[in-house]
Amino acid sequence: MKFGIHLPQSGRKAGPDSIQRAARQAEELGWDDVWVNDHLAVPEGAPYPPSAVFFEPIVTLTWAAAATRRVGLGTSVLVLPLRHPVHLAKELASLDLLSEGRLILGAGIGWLREEFVALGAAPTERGKRTEESIEILRKCWGERTVDHDGVYVPTAMRAMRTLPQPARKLPIWIGGTSDAAIERARRIGDGWHAIRLTPAEMAPHVARLREARPEPEFTISLRQNWDGLEDDRDDIRAQVEAQAAFGVQHMSFEPRQRGIDDWLRSVEALWRLVEPLR
Repeated sequence: MKFGIHLPQSGRKAGPDSIQRAARQAEELGWDDVWVNDHLAVPEGAPYPPSAVFFEPIVTLTWAAAATRRVGLGTSVLVLPLRHPVHLAKELASLDLLSEGRLILGAGIGWLREEFVALGAAPTERGKRTEESIEILRKCWGERTVDHDGVYVPTAMRAMRTLPQPARKLPIWIGGTSDAAIERARRIGDGWHAIRLTPAEMAPHVARLREARPEPEFTISLRQNWDGLEDDRDDIRAQVEAQAAFGVQHMSFEPRQRGIDDWLRSVEALWRLVEPLR
């Protein structure tokens, strides 16, 4: 199994120094990849996310990439229907090339209605727009010239070139735990990225996906919270072992500490737990 850790991207712990400190620590310890979340606008008084301070994910990963050389870079997850895919294709291709092939695109449809309204996107069409966005991204990354008439995405492309293109197939892991998200992962994803499911909840989904997508390149990934409490350590180890037994290939963890020093200490403690399970 491979393991990832989230960067301190939001709240009072977030900032230019803390993000790069955390990225360097992850690389030095041996974590496989570092991850970011995505919110562009948060309504006043919203119960979630816990902080409205949110560094933009692609810029955050670029900042982390500049401070590292090996560790992978992932989005958990980028809300595709909030962005125009042609612009996004350029941003992500540039980041992947500048980081020498380290990017994993975790992609989802989003959920916060007020955020969609603020950005002029239709909440009711987010699933269909996500799928069309993935189609456009792959065209931009893999075809010499792109032709596309948008149905849910406002675009009309005729023999357009979107260079530079990634030097490899950029993996797209479909995020979400709904039946629609899992089916979307099966049909058009390079992997499935679940969030906060127990081993018992993961098992039937993994079995169903593996029956349809047996190739090992199709990655089964799971994101979990990590609060760093001593009482949780045996439980975390047992959960990782159970998830691996059911076929999960990758797990990422999001620490819950509010201060950067506590965050870094908890990441080091967590690594000591999971490193023997790789």
